[in-house]
This record gives sequence, structure tokens and C-alpha cells, in this order.
Amino acid sequence: MIKIEKAKAEDLHEIAKIEAICFPEAEACGYEEFVKRYKVFGENFLVARKEDKIVGFINGNETSQRFLPDCFYGDASLHDAEGIYMSVFGIDVLPAFQHQGIASMLMHSYIDLAKEKGKQGIILTCKDRLLPFYEKFGYQKLQDSASTHGGAKWNDMFLEIDV
Repeated sequence: MIKIEKAKAEDLHEIAKIEAICFPEAEACGYEEFVKRYKVFGENFLVARKEDKIVGFINGNETSQRFLPDCFYGDASLHDAEGIYMSVFGIDVLPAFQHQGIASMLMHSYIDLAKEKGKQGIILTCKDRLLPFYEKFGYQKLQDSASTHGGAKWNDMFLEIDV
């Protein structure tokens, strides 16, 4: 049974390990950066647990910008709790647990969190192969992203939330 819950500070080592498995080195966030993020917007970290093991997570900041700029990944101080949008920096699920609906559970919980906070939408960037995944939640591709994060090609995505 998978349980989605708020992350705790002691989860950050495991979160960083999962990130290193799920993302190429040039795109992955390291432990120290996760600590900085958690100190500023820890309430936006959700984990998926199977028994006592973290098998996935999602996190992001809050902003009034409609697009996710690369500077957000490395500067937690750019978080704006009064922002009208939430962002998704990453949604990671360990390979052995992928294709079991866990990423969808995390996304649904994150959307619920954004609604609880009264946000108007969620922004993210994704690679082409993930467009169908995000579109099934109602995200729309706005444009090819200006992001050069990790040297990859990204798409700007937006989910409007009815408030």
C-alpha cells in the first residue's frame, strides 16, 4: 500500500538518492540543495511511502511567474509564498516502482495541495516524452521552454486550477 504524505527533514537523504537515480547528473538536485529548498518551502515536499520506504517524491516552490525559470532550481530564496502558482521541480519514482500509478498519486496530491493553498495553477517544464503524462492531468503545453537546465530540451506546461 502506497501512502502519500508530507516529507520530513530526515527524508532528505533518501530524496537526494532517489533524485540521483531518476535524473541525469546535470539535471539532478543534490542533498545540500534539497536542504536549502526544504528550509524555505518544505511544506511543498510530498513523499510516496511503501511501508517505511520512500519510493518517490514531488517538490516545487511558489511563484507569480507563469514559466519556470532555471534560476529557481538553484536559489530557494526565489520562493514566493504569496505567489499565485505552484511549480513542480521534479516528480521522481524509483525505477522498480514506476508504472504502478505512484507518480499519478503524487501529482494528484500535489494538485490538491495547490488547491488547499488557493493557487490559480501549477507550472512545470518537462521533456517531450512526458507530455502525455502531464496532459492526462489537464496540463497544457504553452511553448518550447527557454530552459537550458542540464542541457536538455524542455516544454513549458501549465495547469489551470479553478478556485
